Amino acid sequence: MTRTRNAIEDIWPLSPLQEGLLFHAAFGDGASDVYAGQRALALDGPLDIARLRRSWEGLVARHGALRAGFRRRRSGQAVQVVARQVELPWQEADLSGLAREDAEAEAARLSEAELSAGFDLERGPLLRLLLIRLGERRHRLVMTTHHIVLDGWSLPILVDELSTLYRAGGEVRALPPVRSYKDYLAWLGRQDREAARAAWRAELAGADEPTLVAPADPARAPLRPEALVTECSPELTRALETLARDHGVTMATVVQGAWALVLARLAGRQDVVFGTTVAGRPTDLPGADSLIGLFINTLPVRVELAGGQTVADLLRTLQARQIALLGHQHLGLTEIRQLAGPGAEFDTLVVYENYPRPADTAPADPDALGIRFDGRTRDASHYPLGLIVGPGERLELQLDHRTDLFDRTRAEQVLAALHQVLEGFAADPRIPLARLGLLTGAELARVTRDWQDIQPEVPTGTLPELLAGQVRRTPDALALDSGERTYAYAELQDAAGRLARHLITLGVGPERRVAVVAERSADTVVALLAVSMAGGAFVPLDPGHPADRLALVLEDADPVAVLCTEAGRALLPETARDRAIALDDPEVTAAVARQAPGPVTDAERTAPLRPANAAYVI
Repeated sequence: MTRTRNAIEDIWPLSPLQEGLLFHAAFGDGASDVYAGQRALALDGPLDIARLRRSWEGLVARHGALRAGFRRRRSGQAVQVVARQVELPWQEADLSGLAREDAEAEAARLSEAELSAGFDLERGPLLRLLLIRLGERRHRLVMTTHHIVLDGWSLPILVDELSTLYRAGGEVRALPPVRSYKDYLAWLGRQDREAARAAWRAELAGADEPTLVAPADPARAPLRPEALVTECSPELTRALETLARDHGVTMATVVQGAWALVLARLAGRQDVVFGTTVAGRPTDLPGADSLIGLFINTLPVRVELAGGQTVADLLRTLQARQIALLGHQHLGLTEIRQLAGPGAEFDTLVVYENYPRPADTAPADPDALGIRFDGRTRDASHYPLGLIVGPGERLELQLDHRTDLFDRTRAEQVLAALHQVLEGFAADPRIPLARLGLLTGAELARVTRDWQDIQPEVPTGTLPELLAGQVRRTPDALALDSGERTYAYAELQDAAGRLARHLITLGVGPERRVAVVAERSADTVVALLAVSMAGGAFVPLDPGHPADRLALVLEDADPVAVLCTEAGRALLPETARDRAIALDDPEVTAAVARQAPGPVTDAERTAPLRPANAAYVI
């Protein structure tokens, strides 16, 4: 018992995200834990392997977070147990005797095996190192870690410290004193949780349904996603940076706004929620920006979209909402979901990697060892879709996708849609969101042309000419059946012709608008055709709309006449009733009956009717 206690340096609580990662790790064995990640370092120059290993041992001794294991007490409470000493997991492989292509293939196989091995989270360190010799002065150090002890911000800090230690022969005294990750956990415990709860309740109020792109399945097995990567051109990247600067928002906000539009299409919603990661390093905790550990937090981002809202409005609103939540980003996602209910549920994630860059470790002495990042980080999440954005001269977009839910083709479409939206943002930030297309040129052609079953000959001419042609072909065929009244094509043309001639006497003609209170009846269809035969443009009015809405449409359209029934006249605002023509008024009925039936000619109209004239206003 004494030996066990002596082996333990400290016992810490968990951060909110650590709680979540531990929860997800419980769904499978260590090998299926998607939160095991990997990053490689290129070691260029003469390498002293013993000194490198000693430097890593010094880093592990320096940072308690790298010696932590995660266990549950009998009460069920999870804690991280920091061992006083741990053995550094270290392996070496010499591939220098292989041809370059074969060496790279074997290095990839060894790296994959390390990643697939997973971790036993109860036992630290949750870090393994594989040193691969590729040549006399070429080595690769593969670092496999679990996300529960290390975030992306920590990696360049770790590499900078490694370089310093290596140059100092592995002596930890070469580094300045460092705070413990425990100080951050204590800071979390001092935060105002009630204020944070109130802020998140308010932010997610009214969001009643989850935003999901895949069916919810709590029993879904973990699966490491595949990654698709594309880059924005330097020109598009600069245009997006200009957009962000001109409107006082960050590039992260620009990307989140674009993702919200893509997500709205995927989920079929205008009020969407997705996840994002925040750095979580408090400015009021001195030294937090240079600590090793898991500080990030995953939080919901809510975006309410409206078709008339401009891109600039969307981005400013989105950033303002997130600024209002800055002081409350310490609350855990599990607690936020308990507070807000289903509306806080999401299954997509956006990560904007604005981590600090590692210091330039290229040595001035060509015979000294250079240490730099090599290749892409292999991180993942349990979400069906995860967007990882890397800033730079070319903005990098990486879409991680579970292949059992989104195959490669579908994932490519999602990524292309995001790129299309970003181009739309850059082209005109004043454009309404409803006018932003998500389809590329090739996709639009596929939908509008290739997926059509036929390529019909499209008839030309005006609507009255098309009706007249149908009358010539099938005058006695049934054209209209309302249940109460039927019309053959010839009868329909005769009835519409009489009303059209009556409208012409009232001044209706090409480019003149006529409002029609569009109740569901055969008479309404006759009225619409009559407006077209007179040459006018009809403006349909829904009698079920509020009076203020009808008044607004009538004021904006300014029709020369309003066709309705006696009952419909009562729905109109006072300002429009003097232009109302009640078709069931006996005087109107008699005046219409006195007109000649049949098609109307240009000679009868106030001006010739052409296909370019307005047909309707809506």
